[in-house]
Amino acid sequence: MKILFLANRVPYPPYRGDKLKIYNLARRLCKNHELHLLTFAQSQEDLTYQKDLEQIFAKVKLIYLPKWKSAANCIAGIWDNTPLQVLYFKSAELKTELDNMLAEHRYDAVHVQHLRMSPYLAAYKELPRILDLPDAFSLYWERRKNIKRSLPVTLFENMEQKRVMQYEKVLGEYNMALTCSAEDLQYLEQHHHTGNLRLLPNGVDMTTFAPRQHDYSHNHTLLFTGNMDYAPNVDAVIYFAQTILPEIRNKIPNVQFIIAGQRPVPKVQELACDHIKVTGFIKDLADTYNAASVVVAPLRFGAGTQNKVLEAMAMGIPVVCSNIGFAGLGITSGEGAIMQTDAGHFADAVIQLLSSATMREQVGREGIRVIKTKFDWDIVAATLEGYLKEVTNKSV
Repeated sequence: MKILFLANRVPYPPYRGDKLKIYNLARRLCKNHELHLLTFAQSQEDLTYQKDLEQIFAKVKLIYLPKWKSAANCIAGIWDNTPLQVLYFKSAELKTELDNMLAEHRYDAVHVQHLRMSPYLAAYKELPRILDLPDAFSLYWERRKNIKRSLPVTLFENMEQKRVMQYEKVLGEYNMALTCSAEDLQYLEQHHHTGNLRLLPNGVDMTTFAPRQHDYSHNHTLLFTGNMDYAPNVDAVIYFAQTILPEIRNKIPNVQFIIAGQRPVPKVQELACDHIKVTGFIKDLADTYNAASVVVAPLRFGAGTQNKVLEAMAMGIPVVCSNIGFAGLGITSGEGAIMQTDAGHFADAVIQLLSSATMREQVGREGIRVIKTKFDWDIVAATLEGYLKEVTNKSV
């Protein structure tokens, strides 16, 4: 098949969720299909990855959309009912290039990444199109209501949540809409009743995050990974450091908490002390995972699934996490990850793992089994290939 990928960000280097997904799916699909890519470059650095992308995509077109222009789009549309998330990626230049590519090539199917890019192909009903959502955005905003915020932030986020919920009706304009979590899929079905929703989980590259000869004897290193300018991650590490970690250190005083992730905001950097380390960007996260005794993911809001949980499980590192990113995995607590939502119970679960090398190994080994059978990118890419063939056949 000849497939067009329409993405909201340059999927290289694959260091964050939305980039990881497109990169890993395309790297596998390109072996049997001709792939084209149309996406935004948001910096001059993004433009330098053209040749890297051409190793996967037969045709690559990058549209430069600097952040100042995206901000101007949002300001200009502040009184619009369109979510700011969508206005941020509004571009007449991309629309023109899309029209040109569709006129020049006969695509068998189009893969559209994110609700943000949905306007560009919603009306092309003659084309087989799949809209791939990283998560249920309306659920993300709904959960943010549970976190204490200032009045201006509360007003803005409530407005955006209403806009997103209304805008998600665009799902019904596509032949198929995908989301990465069973929990998110159920939420969208309940609110939109489109009848075209399917599951496409996030995956793990089992070459990069392969199980190693992990040393389960050490019990002093807790790890959190993720982009540290992302609001759910920022809230999670502050909440953990201030509310949960002190309870753990009361029982196990030598515990160290490592916060590993690019672009840590000042509020995260201020957490650094003798027992909390903020690393910033780490290129080889696999080594960092392998040095951890337990990975923690105490997120209080968000949607979809968390790559940090899947990657740790793939390497056999036991995880303690909240329901955010766990509920939609289709696993039970203990199969690589132990789920706790209450701060005290979360601390107790971490303490239990740190107190037992046998328990750490049992939970870790279960995680490896789950990832190999459900979340290997090879399995996920094969699932997407099946969906692309399905929408193509339906449209004939």
